[in-house]
Amino acid sequence: MEKQFIDSVYEKLIQSAELSDKNPPSRQKIKEVIKNFHHLLFPEYFVAKQAIEGAELLSYICNEIETQVKAAYEFSGTVNRDPVAVTASIIAELPSIKQKLIKDIQALYEGDPAAVCKEEILLSYPGFYAISIYRLAHEFYVREVPLIPRLMTEYAHGKTGIDIHAGAKIGEYFFIDHGTGIVIGETTTIGDHVKLYQGVTLGAKSFELDDNGNPIKGIKRHPDIGNNVIIYANATILGGNTRIGDGAVIGGNVWLTASVEPNTVVYYGKTEQIIRKKES
Repeated sequence: MEKQFIDSVYEKLIQSAELSDKNPPSRQKIKEVIKNFHHLLFPEYFVAKQAIEGAELLSYICNEIETQVKAAYEFSGTVNRDPVAVTASIIAELPSIKQKLIKDIQALYEGDPAAVCKEEILLSYPGFYAISIYRLAHEFYVREVPLIPRLMTEYAHGKTGIDIHAGAKIGEYFFIDHGTGIVIGETTTIGDHVKLYQGVTLGAKSFELDDNGNPIKGIKRHPDIGNNVIIYANATILGGNTRIGDGAVIGGNVWLTASVEPNTVVYYGKTEQIIRKKES
């Protein structure tokens, strides 16, 4: 083809689309951080991206996170934030993250009769993989680091089909079985000892709009799930004012936009949705 034609098309391609001309954090580097993070916490079950071990690997992770946090601040125009201090506070949480993940492994092992051993969960369960990345990403989110937490959880989403927003607040002993198609929204809260099965959506019912018709950001949009709750496959629970009480059981394919009292069972009968108290 003629050079003039090629040059003309190229000029149109590089024209601004009202996007930033600054360099964002590296998706590839974030993936490396995740791989190294997994190896650092569970070295027998995950392979590191770098051929280093122990404290040397932790130092490498720390430096890489610091670099990416700095890039995220510069890209988003965030000022007066110290990437060194933020990185140090995230690194200091790694022992706590590991203890939470050990409890998640315990919940998966106790809750899944097909689990032969805890090592099997570490090696092969997509639910654990998604939870582990969420717990790291959440530490970036609560420190208001731009972009990086979303890059982390979307990487997990792509690998597992499980979409957990980094902003969700999830308690201990969290159980995800099968997992494919699960969606957990940004302002969701989940208590301890909660079980979710495939296809569950904890989402927003509707979006409040501003005077220009745009969704208002930063408001409570997603449900609250109490302790010891079980939510079976393909159930949908929506709304920022929706509360599922402690000990409730939500059956498969149930659609909820209203709160459920503690120790209540909700399920579909032949023709309608049924709500009843659990038997003692």
